[in-house]
Amino acid sequence: MENGAVYSPTTEEHPTTARGARSGLAAYCFLGRLKWHRRTLKVLQLLLSLLAFICEEVVSQCTLCGGLYFFEFVSCSAFLLSLLMLIVYFTPVYDRVDAVKVKSSDFYITLGIGCVFLLASIIFVSTHDRTSAELAATVFGFLASSVFLFDFFIMVHEKRQESQLRKPETTTRAEALTEPLTA
Repeated sequence: MENGAVYSPTTEEHPTTARGARSGLAAYCFLGRLKWHRRTLKVLQLLLSLLAFICEEVVSQCTLCGGLYFFEFVSCSAFLLSLLMLIVYFTPVYDRVDAVKVKSSDFYITLGIGCVFLLASIIFVSTHDRTSAELAATVFGFLASSVFLFDFFIMVHEKRQESQLRKPETTTRAEALTEPLTA
């Protein structure tokens, strides 16, 4: 018997598109690392912080500009950090860094941005000139900060559930721990 009759090649020369490797941008994008609700929140954070930044940039005049500049800095930083976290979660970069560090960074970044964005929105509301662009920017700022803080509370809830699943149940009696070993 000839070797070719028994064994067939294990790889195909031209795999079909249904079975083949992903190509183009799809080869670098993996959405399965975040649950659908966390993915939705991350995209909302990105879009709302971008809209807040764009609306703030439309403002042409201000009388008390400190609040406007602080809001500009925070909204731009929130947008860039949200974009960074999405890039890390959805690309092969996630595989190259420690997953625990990524989740920890996401936890603290989300908390920090949510609190500072809320503070910047409050300051901007108290110092703006009540133009339509400023009102829109503050609305998007409050919405973005609430989405960041909501995402943070979801992460806290998930961490608690995770720690409860890992915690073994102890069914030993307290009296058994105080009895001497030699009876």
